[in-house]
Amino acid sequence: MAGAACAGYGRPGGRVIHAPRPLTLWALALAGCAAAATSVALALTSDHVNEPGLQAALMDWITVPFIFSGLIAWWRRPASRIGPLMVGAGFTTFLGTFQWTNADVLHTLGVAFDLLPAVLFMHVYLAFPSGRLERWPARVIVATAYVAAFGLQLVGMALGGFGPHNLLEVVAAPHPAAVLLQVQLVTISACCVAGIGVLAARRREAGRPRRRSVALLLDSFALGLVMVAVLFVIGAFDGPAFETIRRATFFVLGLGPVAFLIGLLDARLARSAVAGLIVDLRANPAPAHLRDALARAVCDPSLKLAYWLPEFESWADLEGRPATLPEPGGSRVATLIERDGAPVAALVHDSSVHDEPELLAAVRAAAGLALENARLQAELAARVEELRGSRLRVIEAGQKERQRLERNLHDGAQQRLVALSLELSLLKKRVDGDPEASTRVEHARDELALSLQELRDIAHGLHPAVVSGHGLTVALESLAAHAPVPVRLTVELDDRLPEPLEVAAYYLVSESLANIGKHAHATSATIDVARTNGRVVVEIADDGVGGADVERGLGLRGLADRVEALDGRLRIWAPDGHGTRVRAEIPCA
Repeated sequence: MAGAACAGYGRPGGRVIHAPRPLTLWALALAGCAAAATSVALALTSDHVNEPGLQAALMDWITVPFIFSGLIAWWRRPASRIGPLMVGAGFTTFLGTFQWTNADVLHTLGVAFDLLPAVLFMHVYLAFPSGRLERWPARVIVATAYVAAFGLQLVGMALGGFGPHNLLEVVAAPHPAAVLLQVQLVTISACCVAGIGVLAARRREAGRPRRRSVALLLDSFALGLVMVAVLFVIGAFDGPAFETIRRATFFVLGLGPVAFLIGLLDARLARSAVAGLIVDLRANPAPAHLRDALARAVCDPSLKLAYWLPEFESWADLEGRPATLPEPGGSRVATLIERDGAPVAALVHDSSVHDEPELLAAVRAAAGLALENARLQAELAARVEELRGSRLRVIEAGQKERQRLERNLHDGAQQRLVALSLELSLLKKRVDGDPEASTRVEHARDELALSLQELRDIAHGLHPAVVSGHGLTVALESLAAHAPVPVRLTVELDDRLPEPLEVAAYYLVSESLANIGKHAHATSATIDVARTNGRVVVEIADDGVGGADVERGLGLRGLADRVEALDGRLRIWAPDGHGTRVRAEIPCA
């Protein structure tokens, strides 16, 4: 975005904020120089200022850096209010020096603005980097401090106690005025302490790493508020070494704009990282490494990427998992990357990066094609994830249908067959005198018992109710007891597993034992179930002829689908003549 300093910047709300005219900036810069010179003249000609040279130097040490740093910030970041706010803080500090003169009007104006610069400094610190107080605690703190520094100051001036040149004096009440001044100083000091808490929270917000320049600024801001708080408490109660603390405080406050300029220089040097980004992109980095290259380019280690998936009309990360963009006005900001007018990806980064539109524009232009390639991978991953979820839903639906059928058979057909068997038993007692009829009834009872057993087997195959009712261990013991070959069963589970996992393990063992009985020609088998490293491992082995193939058997393929739907893995070893080993590993949180 060449020439962006004059072309204007876009705000998130869509309104374009143009940079100030060069003539305006030069006029304010000259006014700042004039203010510095005037402060020196007022100090040197005053009859009530001790060490006038040192006092003037301390005032100019604050005034000039704030004005000039604010002008640079206003020129480089016109969309942010931080520049005008810093300029205002510098000129307000200058207005406070009018109390050095004996002219009544100027002296009154200087006294009225005496405490206001400290609050403006706090306002600058808490409003960085946008120039706006984004959260209500900061607004409450700053508003309270303004009332104490300016509103109560006018009340105190009306009560007198500020010398003979105070034109706002209404009544001469020096004691109430002194008490009110103490209240002002303690209130502002408390606001500074609260402001330090806000800065500390921003410094370590969500445990995420901050950009180096932002961290430096927040540290200098917090130090400035500490010094102001200490100074005002000492001033309120006439503490020792007040003048020494005041000079140290002025020196520290002057470091804030210096740190800000260092931050601007750091951000400007960071744009050279775009050249390194271009070199990295020429090497065609893997999508997984693209985030690191972009994070280095914008100097934000906390940067994350989200990709727009048109087919799903949603955002996702590289693995295809759903992602959400931060809400406007927070500490995290999303910068959209577009190609041919359509969104491709979004850079989710620290809000301070958003104050470097030129840097972001260069990164967006350089990384567009690489992000498009990464988006395609994210879209593929999302489709795979959707397919896996779809398969899991199909299996769950099938399992629910099996449960429904099993309940219907158990509560319907089986109960009617049992009732019919009882009726036949009663009928047999009545026809005991007729051998032929008795034989027919007995035969019908046998056939009915066989049908009832087959129905129970079918119901049991549809859904293993014993798993739901008694757990996997009991269910496997039942399978092992009725297995076609002797089975050594080992189950090492501390507690119950989620039911879908237990059902999958049960069917795996059941199908494997059925295959052993039908095809393996084995003489024995082993079943081992254990939970290790967050996974449930189920292994069935026999000493049969081997040769099983998961691709040719519908039963094994269905088991593989069931295991993979749970994000697990099924493996089969079946060398000819050396038995078969089936092993499933399923994640279990």
